[in-house]
Amino acid sequence: MTAPGLTLFELAGANSELRFSPHCWKTRMALAHKGLEADRVPWRFVDKAKIAFSGQSLVPLLVHGDENISDSWRIALYLEKSFSARPSLFGASSAIPVAHFVNTWADATLLPAIARVILLDIYNCVDAGDRSYLRSSREKYFGMSLEAVVADQPAHLSAFRTALQPLRRMLKKQDFICGEVPAYADYCVFGMFMWARCCSTIELLEDDDTVLPWRERLLDSFGRLARSAPSRQYPDGRPLMTEEGTVGAPNSALSVTSGLDRN
Repeated sequence: MTAPGLTLFELAGANSELRFSPHCWKTRMALAHKGLEADRVPWRFVDKAKIAFSGQSLVPLLVHGDENISDSWRIALYLEKSFSARPSLFGASSAIPVAHFVNTWADATLLPAIARVILLDIYNCVDAGDRSYLRSSREKYFGMSLEAVVADQPAHLSAFRTALQPLRRMLKKQDFICGEVPAYADYCVFGMFMWARCCSTIELLEDDDTVLPWRERLLDSFGRLARSAPSRQYPDGRPLMTEEGTVGAPNSALSVTSGLDRN
């Protein structure tokens, strides 16, 4: 259901239907978990004025009546409190600190590791007006050019896969991070995979990776919400989203050598 006055501002690519932010995906999954829908508004880095009314300049931004909530973690806590009669994002209040740890691990470890693999792909997906900002801000963060960041993609991909070992060990014993069914800690990590799926044709996981079935289950959750979202990958015969943000033919060479979205 659409909650009255619930609006979500999401980072969009050159094609406004391409919503690729890992943090926005955390919120999309949290809303779906709660059985809620929001009016979704595309936003780009140059659109600061578009959300100036909220007093800040970050997305995701959730607007609910007179409330403006930024930051995916704060949004999750707000949804849990404001829609407490709906399925819990955490299961119990005692699980909130654990979910916070998982969220912090995903942001601090997985996000920069994935960025070193797909940063140029992200650059190619964003609107032309956003490219100068993305290049300058990310080059400042990494201390080198975008091209240098991703120069050794195979090594960076290997490092990312190594970083998944704690998750891999957990998923050998259970279907989801949160147990038998997914909850917010799952979405914190899954958002990172959606970032890559939306922006890049590079496959982050090997075919026999224990993490792969977990990712596939989440892609199919909530009526295939994530799997059906526009992306640069080519699932289920759906056309590929090209670097220009238009629909093109599938890319048959999904090679590692083919070519930080919160501001």
